[in-house]
Amino acid sequence: MDLDTARSKIAEVDRKLVDMLNERARLSLNVGSAKRQWLKEQGAEGEPEVYVPGQEKRVFEKVRGLNQGPLSGDSVCAIYREIMSASISLQSDVSVGYLGPPGTFSHQAAMNRFGDSLGYVPFAKIEDVVVAVAKEEITYGLVPVENSTFGAVVQTLDSFIDQPSVRIRAEVYLPVTQSLLSRYQLSAIRKVYSHPQAFGQSRKWLDQHLPNAARVDVSSTAKAAELAAAENYTASISSEVCAEMYRLDVVAKDITSTKDNTTRFLVLGQSSDGPTGDDKSLVMFTVDHREPGALCSALNVFAKYKINQTAINSRPSRQRRWHYMFFVEIIGHEMDENVASALDEIKAYCLDLVVL
Repeated sequence: MDLDTARSKIAEVDRKLVDMLNERARLSLNVGSAKRQWLKEQGAEGEPEVYVPGQEKRVFEKVRGLNQGPLSGDSVCAIYREIMSASISLQSDVSVGYLGPPGTFSHQAAMNRFGDSLGYVPFAKIEDVVVAVAKEEITYGLVPVENSTFGAVVQTLDSFIDQPSVRIRAEVYLPVTQSLLSRYQLSAIRKVYSHPQAFGQSRKWLDQHLPNAARVDVSSTAKAAELAAAENYTASISSEVCAEMYRLDVVAKDITSTKDNTTRFLVLGQSSDGPTGDDKSLVMFTVDHREPGALCSALNVFAKYKINQTAINSRPSRQRRWHYMFFVEIIGHEMDENVASALDEIKAYCLDLVVL
């Protein structure tokens, strides 16, 4: 096939693609209308959920199965990510809150999950994102909950204690590579800004290369880059995306201690998704610490019903001294028969229990 013929055929395919994309968009609008009608018939108030992780997963699995190349499965899914993002924006005015400013890993994770067509709202602190979801000031929020190198993000767990009405809809994994950004050479840097998690992930490198530089905690890695761009003899530990955004040089790349460093984020909303057969749940509860073995008894209930516990964290409940809130992540959905039975039984050992 000669060049002109190939280009002519591409133009013909493009016309068909645009028509089919718009036809899909019209069907998506019909889906939104059907959801609203169903809610009306049920006597429910509010807007229907437009982001349904289980349905999204099924779409991705389907298009991967239909794909016969030469595009890779990942490439096809990336295209469909934007198609679904545009469809969601047609159904409703959706806003997604994240830990800002623009350029943070939270921002990147939100874009990876929701695509380019939605509205993004940066917040100065993690707790501000959670509060905004609880007050329905934004449609969804995305917050970091755990890093594979540095562990749990305690600000997120504490926010769940303060705002127990929020619900988790999905999780997002983002490989995280930290870099040292500055307008100065390494030898001239006297102060380094970053988020505590980023400092923890790159502590060994800093101890070796900048042992005498002051380390100053800030609310996000992007905020750190913003400050480094404005102050003399300073640097930030941030993503390379921030270098271009804040006109900084990449002084050192990939300074994290562990090369497979990954952060897990949670998508928050007003409700959780329904069961899909491939679910995890986060349960938050306290026990009566005056009762010997209360925590052990509570956790043994999960084992009794053959429910795998994949993580456990504790945070001060702030109700009284030495009283803790426990966060237990389990395999399964609260509507699964064994999980529902376990949660009902575990209440005997808990002062309060919330399925996030």
